Amino acid sequence: MFPVVHRSSRLARVAAVLAALAGLNLTACAPIGVAAGAGAAVGVAAVQEKGVGAAARDVRIRAEINGLWLQADERLLYDIELQVQESRVLLTGSVQDPELRLKAVRLAWQVEGVKEVINEIEISDKSGFVNYTRDVKISTELRSTLLVDQEIRSINYSIETVNQIIYLMGVARSQEELDRVIDHARNIEYVRRVRNYVRVKKPEPEGAT
Repeated sequence: MFPVVHRSSRLARVAAVLAALAGLNLTACAPIGVAAGAGAAVGVAAVQEKGVGAAARDVRIRAEINGLWLQADERLLYDIELQVQESRVLLTGSVQDPELRLKAVRLAWQVEGVKEVINEIEISDKSGFVNYTRDVKISTELRSTLLVDQEIRSINYSIETVNQIIYLMGVARSQEELDRVIDHARNIEYVRRVRNYVRVKKPEPEGAT
C-alpha cells in the first residue's frame, strides 16, 4: 500500500490525465478558461527547440497513452512515469508484475504518431516512500541547477528519476550543453546512474536565416 503522500501524488496525476483528455475533446463552444488550460502545455513550445507543431503532437500522444492506461489498468498511472519528446516515448518506473510492464509498452505503441518507445521500466519491489521522496529530491535539485546555469536552456529537457537513476530526454542545442547537463546530474548526491536520451540539435547550414 502506498504511503499517504505517495498515493496522493499519484491520484493527482490521474486527475490531470482526465483533464488533459477532456481538453483534447474541446469544441468551439468550450469555455475560454478550459480551452486555455488544455493548450497551456503547447504554449511552452514557443521557447523550446522542438517547436509548436512537435509540442502539440507530444501533448496529444501523452494524453492518448494516459487515456489507454487509465482504461486498461489504473496501476499503470500509479507506477509508471511517461515522457514524450518529438514523438519518442520514454517509460520509467518500477513494477512488481512483469505483465504490467508489457502492457504499458504495448498500449504506448497503439497511439498514432509514436515513433519509438523506450522501455526503462524496472521489475522490482524497491519503490517505497523513502525511495520516492529521494527521487523527487534528485529531480528537483537537477531542475533547479539547470535553471540557474545560463549556458543551458533548461526548458528543452525532461527529467525523471526512478530508484536514483536519472532519465534525460529533450533537445540539446549543442553537445557541449548536453555534457554540462549530464555533469550536473552525475554530481547530485545519491544518483546511481544517468541515462541519456537527449537529441543534439543539428547545426543550421551556414548562411541560413
